[in-house]
Amino acid sequence: MGSTLPLYLRIQQHLLDKIRGGDWAPHHQIPPEEQLARDFGVSRMTANKAIRDLVQQGYLTRQPGVGTFVTDHKSESSLVEVHNIATEVASRGHDYSSQVLTAEALDAGDEVSMRLGVRLGTRVFHTLIIHRENGVPIQLEDRYVNPRRVPHYLDTDFARHTPNEVLEAACPISDVEHVVEAVLVDEATAKRLEIAPDQPCLRMIRRTWSGDHLVSYARLLHPGDRYKLRSSLHTA
Repeated sequence: MGSTLPLYLRIQQHLLDKIRGGDWAPHHQIPPEEQLARDFGVSRMTANKAIRDLVQQGYLTRQPGVGTFVTDHKSESSLVEVHNIATEVASRGHDYSSQVLTAEALDAGDEVSMRLGVRLGTRVFHTLIIHRENGVPIQLEDRYVNPRRVPHYLDTDFARHTPNEVLEAACPISDVEHVVEAVLVDEATAKRLEIAPDQPCLRMIRRTWSGDHLVSYARLLHPGDRYKLRSSLHTA
């Protein structure tokens, strides 16, 4: 496990190896803090920190008076930050892949012009991409981009770089707006996400700004049983 690692990280690595290796399935009860402290020759406080961090990261869940269990660890995104989905997937030790369905320039209709802050009929860039984790679709990204802010957007090889990477490089995000709702999708969309048509999805509407400029408007669809959204607030 590497003797240079802090003690609590050694415990975390041990737990993650068990989870990611499939030794501990979802809902498996992990050893209690006292046992981990004895096994690793550390204080209970150190064992507690290792477990607490993995709870915060979504790998474990505590049930007071019962114990600590492995979660199903659904793919997760933050509601207050914008992260590269490929990096999120890799951080979970999983394989990321994508499929580009559309990459085109088109005239903005009513909704896109309003959401993107451009005049009706303005030429905008549009991409439609399926993002996968271990081969399973976790997000259908339907994105519109203002060409004045990212003129070379459509020159991107989206099999190698996500739209988020391109936008961050061209126009670092200063502000973000998220609107989330539960929806049912049409049959064609369900087929793309490889779900049943009656399976609920989470839809996130995301708009991003760089300084005073509205750069991007995206509709992000996630199968409800494969994804969760998280928000946290730290106060002094």
